[in-house]
Amino acid sequence: MRRLGRSRVTAEDARNPDRARASAIALLARRDFATGELLRKLTHQGYAEEAATEAVRELAEEGILNDARYAEHYVSYHADRGEGPLRIEAELKEFGLASELIQAALDGGPDWKARARDVRIRRFGADIPETWPQKAKQGRFLQYRGFSSDQVRAALGPDFDPDC
Repeated sequence: MRRLGRSRVTAEDARNPDRARASAIALLARRDFATGELLRKLTHQGYAEEAATEAVRELAEEGILNDARYAEHYVSYHADRGEGPLRIEAELKEFGLASELIQAALDGGPDWKARARDVRIRRFGADIPETWPQKAKQGRFLQYRGFSSDQVRAALGPDFDPDC
């Protein structure tokens, strides 16, 4: 069963950068973290801001913690799950990553128009929508997933004549 709230860190351990580092490494053993995300996690566990900052700084200097690598992996994983670049960018900004790192990771990601088309086909089938309500429904779905209007237009196919 999972505990709620802060973990129990003694007052002495809370100010100890070595203990904060050990906790950070334990967290990193489970999954990768962005620098800001790991710092928030350590302070939430009860470590002092100074100790947590020093531990995170050391891990970043040693290359154990790397925001650029984290952004690339995050983009790759979430793009494979069918999320678009706008949604991914917003989530990475919440983690405190620099805009340059986010943009570089998104630029190195997949062909977003092709990804939007694949997501639409996976959800609605290969047939291009025939009516405006169908097109609107599929477009809203893709926008919710984080694709831009250009990517949505590319995924929905060429415009059609509504009088036919």
